[in-house]
Amino acid sequence: MPEERPEEKPEETPDGMQGAFLGPEYGEEEIVAALRAAGVRYEVLEEAALIESVAEALAAGQAAGWFQGRMEFGPRALGNRSILADPRSPTMQRTLNLRIKRRESFRPFAPSVPGAEAADWFDLDGASPYMSLVVPVHPKRRFAAPGDEAPPDDRADSDAGLDRLRRPRSEIPAVTHVDGSARVQTVHEATNPRFHALLRSFGKKTGCPVLVNTSFNVRGEPIVCSPEDALRCFLGAGLDLLAIGDCLVRRDEQDPSLLREDHAASFAPD
Repeated sequence: MPEERPEEKPEETPDGMQGAFLGPEYGEEEIVAALRAAGVRYEVLEEAALIESVAEALAAGQAAGWFQGRMEFGPRALGNRSILADPRSPTMQRTLNLRIKRRESFRPFAPSVPGAEAADWFDLDGASPYMSLVVPVHPKRRFAAPGDEAPPDDRADSDAGLDRLRRPRSEIPAVTHVDGSARVQTVHEATNPRFHALLRSFGKKTGCPVLVNTSFNVRGEPIVCSPEDALRCFLGAGLDLLAIGDCLVRRDEQDPSLLREDHAASFAPD
């Protein structure tokens, strides 16, 4: 288990945008009203229990919709309108792309990590709160995929294209590019305490405080904004659970008639 490091002080990573959480926020009454209107089964949990439940599900290989607080401003999901998953799985990138996002299997995903632990997993000196920096995965976390040592012209056909892409290159293959890099988001307790706590909880369970963080949407649609948007995407996109405010919705507890919609079919290809 990696040694837990103290979180850096806010003044060490000055951030005038305070996480860029500038969009709409929905209260518990609005969230519960949307859940009841949709006819889904849900449970209301204290924050610690919610984080524990989601971290446990993620560690078991499930994919979660994470809908919290004010919506992010900008092109990236930063932990308030996100789909989250375990980056250690060598099949997670393909699963998320094909089963959840309904798009090409090769599209990359980005990792989120607590700021104080980022340097243990990535070659990153400083903060990257807006998922805008591409850096190498830390050398101690990487390993060569079979065939990478050969010059491109000497590789077998099976070492090219998608087959080469799917070969794990690090301890966190779902967020590691072919060249060993990743587009990192550092998460800070001062700007997103609940997401930060989830990363820490997942790290305590698995030894890996990193999560796949991709936008909460499917191919062709914008990132979800309202509770209704989140529920529509959750029910139609194959997600295993939805943490929305203090409520937890599990797919396997829902009436099957609610799960028939192919949400991505409502949108044109990119």
